[in-house]
Amino acid sequence: MNKKMKTICSKLLTFTALLAFFTVNVQAATTITSNSTGTHGGYNYEYWKDKGNGTMTLKDGGSFSCKWSNINNILFRKGKKYNETQTHQQLGNITMDYACNYQPSGNSYLSVYGWTSDPLVEYYIIESWGTWKPPGNVSSKGTISVDGGTYDIFETTRTNQPSIKGTKTFQQYWSVRKSKRTSGTISVSEHFKAWEKIGMKMGKMYEVSLVVEGYQSSGKADVTKMSINVGGSSSNQSSTTQTSNNQSSTSPAVNNNASTSRSAFAKIEVESYNNMSSSTIEKIGTGNNGSGLGYIENGNTVTFKGVDFGNGATSLNACVASKADTATKIEVRLNSANGNLLGTLSVPSTGGWNTYKELSTNISKVTGKNDIVLKFSGPVNIDWFTFSSSGNVNNNTQTNNTTTNNNNTNNNSTNNNSTNNNASYTVKYSQNSWGSGATVSVTIQNKGDTTINGWTANWNFSGNEKITNAWNCSYSQSGSSVTAKNAGYNATIPAGGSVTFGFNISYSGTNNTPSSVTVNGSSVQIQ
Repeated sequence: MNKKMKTICSKLLTFTALLAFFTVNVQAATTITSNSTGTHGGYNYEYWKDKGNGTMTLKDGGSFSCKWSNINNILFRKGKKYNETQTHQQLGNITMDYACNYQPSGNSYLSVYGWTSDPLVEYYIIESWGTWKPPGNVSSKGTISVDGGTYDIFETTRTNQPSIKGTKTFQQYWSVRKSKRTSGTISVSEHFKAWEKIGMKMGKMYEVSLVVEGYQSSGKADVTKMSINVGGSSSNQSSTTQTSNNQSSTSPAVNNNASTSRSAFAKIEVESYNNMSSSTIEKIGTGNNGSGLGYIENGNTVTFKGVDFGNGATSLNACVASKADTATKIEVRLNSANGNLLGTLSVPSTGGWNTYKELSTNISKVTGKNDIVLKFSGPVNIDWFTFSSSGNVNNNTQTNNTTTNNNNTNNNSTNNNSTNNNASYTVKYSQNSWGSGATVSVTIQNKGDTTINGWTANWNFSGNEKITNAWNCSYSQSGSSVTAKNAGYNATIPAGGSVTFGFNISYSGTNNTPSSVTVNGSSVQIQ
């Protein structure tokens, strides 16, 4: 082979290698609508939700866009994963450059996010947020001034919660920017150093990512730029100021202004708690200039001291709101979170997070003065609660919001007939199609004035659509005819409330929305 030919071959090989490099690192945009993890554009990604509608479009490099609606909890993120063998000092200086068009509507945040092991830590560097500023009712441990802004530092504890190591108890570290921003450079390692200076030990690195998370909200975000850079020298621009009390929030929050003696038979406003075990619970407005507690999660507890039951109480009445797909259980325990279980109130969807209903349940008779602990299994908003000595309450009976006589349990509005002739409904049917399949969400709202106990929905597809899997319902399909029935946990639809179920379908040709759905024998036009 002559010298000229060798030169040509060498150039071709170089070009081929460069082409292969760009083929690996430049990928076409990919849109996902269901829980997924993987790699794209040289970064790891995750899409996760527990319910609702969300779309994530993976773009070149670390960039992505997302939107969400009608969700309970959803997250979208891209970043780098490590093998838990090196600390952040061993990896080298970590920075992130990003830009995001961030438009939340409700509770959401934009953050650097990740984990370490040994110790097990979940960490956040919050850049911006929606209506709720993380991490909630927690005392600051200090501040860090870096990247042109000041961040408050917090530490919280998660007890027996999901983690990268399964269900564990672990610490959460937070840096929360005092003034929001949605673009710039984040000196990630400087936050790690600041945390460690005040005793918040970091472990071996598992992940560094940029996350957009939503909770009971809607919104959208377009991350137009995101790159993670490891190595090089630190800017050394940070300064940390430790607060004088240096108080960690790993113990329950204490409300020093709350009463330690109260009647069980008067309304107890939940924001008047004495102790709280949660890193998320916040005081919220409940309408009519009232207040309550929201952003409640599984395992959270709220304690009320010195509740005087006198000669005895046998029922609980509470004013609550929910839009969760599954019922949240509120355990009523005596004197501690693991104390004697007096009873359990099950709270199904009331139709919205601001749609408050009164629900009642029987409890074991309790007398005298005791501490009462409410222990939650999931999300719910709660305004107030009270006890009654009347007893004989149908568990989880709905009462009119204007009822003021706590002993009047005979006027509770109930309906045990799932085909109530006076019932009326609305049905919303939405779908996200991708050519040969779709994800469908169906919401049935009870427009009547009585509770519906049990529901069945029937409809016909217009083409060859076939359901491949479903959630929040059981279903059967024969040809184009479909029947969906309630699951065990969402059979009840309170007056004004709703239930949502969903399914995936496959099809060829066209996929048209059905014109109507029959609910408990009543034909309803789809909205």
